[in-house]
Amino acid sequence: MNKFIVYIFFSFTLFSCAQSKDNEIKAPENLEYKTELVVPDLSIPWGMVFLPDGSMLITEKSGTLIHFINGEKKIIKNTPEIYNRGQGGFLDIELHPDYKNNGWIYFSFASETGNGSGGNTAIMRARLSGDSLVENELLYKAEPNSTRGQHFGSRIEFDPQGYLYFSIGDRGDRDVNPQDITKDCGKIYRLHDDGNIPADNPFYNEPDAKKAIFSYGHRNPQGMIRHPSTGDIWTHEHGPQGGDEINIIKKGANYGWPVITYGINYSGTPITETTEKEGMEQPLYYWVPSIAPSGMDFVSSDRYPDWKGNLLVGSLKFQYLERMIIKNNQVTERIKLFDGIGRLRNIKQAPDGYIYIAVENEGIFKIVPK
Repeated sequence: MNKFIVYIFFSFTLFSCAQSKDNEIKAPENLEYKTELVVPDLSIPWGMVFLPDGSMLITEKSGTLIHFINGEKKIIKNTPEIYNRGQGGFLDIELHPDYKNNGWIYFSFASETGNGSGGNTAIMRARLSGDSLVENELLYKAEPNSTRGQHFGSRIEFDPQGYLYFSIGDRGDRDVNPQDITKDCGKIYRLHDDGNIPADNPFYNEPDAKKAIFSYGHRNPQGMIRHPSTGDIWTHEHGPQGGDEINIIKKGANYGWPVITYGINYSGTPITETTEKEGMEQPLYYWVPSIAPSGMDFVSSDRYPDWKGNLLVGSLKFQYLERMIIKNNQVTERIKLFDGIGRLRNIKQAPDGYIYIAVENEGIFKIVPK
């Protein structure tokens, strides 16, 4: 059979199978909420976090850290040197669970520090003093550097025990990095809050392994959140063409990329005919076609009673907010919100219970009742 015909047949079969599992997204019949722009004129607001006084810290991918307080943007000094290329730049930000007492703020960013030309993902922590970062500490740096501009990953989260988790994408080298635990990239990592590696990490005693690895076989996770009830770490990651995934992260687990996937190459040719394999995790959910997910959060606030317990995911590609109803770890319904709002980069439920969404070339919106 002609190779071109085989590729078309395979692509159609893969798409059809995935669609039969996938739930069709719906538009809300009567949306009771609207968006209100609260931080205007942002380019690519990649990360955001709320301080105890209600102010907000925002990372701009280009390299700026903004403190939005009393309606004004203040530029924070002494930020790390940023490798701003492709998908790399100043990325996520998260507070220590005990921030009120210790003041630690955690950042992910692309950095030129280390071996090789180009850059790779780094994790640091610092404290905020006035309009400047102080006591900056580099906690982890993936190596070697690469001039490729894709797949830096870079979401950050803490679990209920205070361990620090972060993602690093495969950096565009899918055939080398994700399945090799002796190499960085294509992994979820776990550290103590001070950057030390927990002795009970799954590969801590493996010769030559990157001991900070907690799970592997990932492509490019750009969503990470702690489940408000179970404490589990949930991620989503970009697939290629099709096959974006939601995963619950398990210690030492292999999530399959690129050995198994529900996606295909951007050219339409298959990556593999295998979607399941013993010893590799199946996603909790996958999207075909890809929505290019970025940012995620669970709704636990009483301000949105009809959304409580739902998962919110941003779509860069289709420019909407997706509300996912999940029962017993099964997606039962998908609802499209704020269709056409723009490339939705991040989602956060603030301490005041309101949900904020970051949109490229717009700013940060607050979701409020109509």
